[in-house]
Amino acid sequence: MAIGDVEPVPNSTDVYYVDTGMYETEMYGSVFLVDAERPAIIDTGIAADREHVFGMLDEVGVDDLEYILPTHVHLDHAGGAGYLAERYPDATVMTHEIGAPHLVDPSRLVEGTKAAVESQWRFYDEPLPIEEDRVESLTDGDEIDLGDRTLTVYHAPGHAPHQVMFHDDADDVLFVGDAMGIWEPKSETLRQTSPPAQFHLEKALDDVRTVEDIAPEMLCFGHFGPHAYSEAFAEEYKRVLVEWVEAIRQKREELDDDEAVIRHFVENTQMDDVWGVRKAHDEERLNTRGVLGYLDYIGDGE
Repeated sequence: MAIGDVEPVPNSTDVYYVDTGMYETEMYGSVFLVDAERPAIIDTGIAADREHVFGMLDEVGVDDLEYILPTHVHLDHAGGAGYLAERYPDATVMTHEIGAPHLVDPSRLVEGTKAAVESQWRFYDEPLPIEEDRVESLTDGDEIDLGDRTLTVYHAPGHAPHQVMFHDDADDVLFVGDAMGIWEPKSETLRQTSPPAQFHLEKALDDVRTVEDIAPEMLCFGHFGPHAYSEAFAEEYKRVLVEWVEAIRQKREELDDDEAVIRHFVENTQMDDVWGVRKAHDEERLNTRGVLGYLDYIGDGE
């Protein structure tokens, strides 16, 4: 799959996804379209990649978008929301109640993103603020009526406190955002996502347990694309998370220098040949910093 390509989600009815070309990397960022009676976009990608999202909507033939649904307000999932809202002036934007104010006034979100992603900010465009009366808050258990199907909202705060997942009851598809990590289809690996500043291991493990309780037929990842659900797959991600955090904890104990810890994981990444050196190193740096912050938060950084 190449940047800009649109594919149907397997075994689904009118559910599609596009490779947004996030960070100029193939098969890293995906945005989903549910072409229901009331069409919905799930996640929006980085604002700079919005033309690929617009292209998917045009290719599928969606003239009137009903809902814009970021799983959370990190700008790689919600950065394009304002541009979609501008293009589809009748669409309603819905996200978790903690994140909703940041779509109306994204200034703090931009500041936090710049601090978190560091040099990767060069791939972003500034998000557009959205009028307050067009943004609705969601909470756990809410349902979104798409006409011929319903999306049920599940709070999933381990990756970020403002994250939700959406379960499509018609096709038994679960749009997980970052709650199940990163599925990398070229290497067929399931990888952690643990960015600063609000990653929390125990809550992230609880999110996977929520996925296990739902037990959908298909998972749809923000990074990247669809993958069939299985109990073994969920167990694998719990293992990935625990081993990742423990590896960083042990390396911090050994080196007693956070910058040295970050350098260690950057220099020993296994993803250079998959994502390219630049993106692989940026990814390791981001996720290592997130775990170091988590260890500080729980009092394991002293």
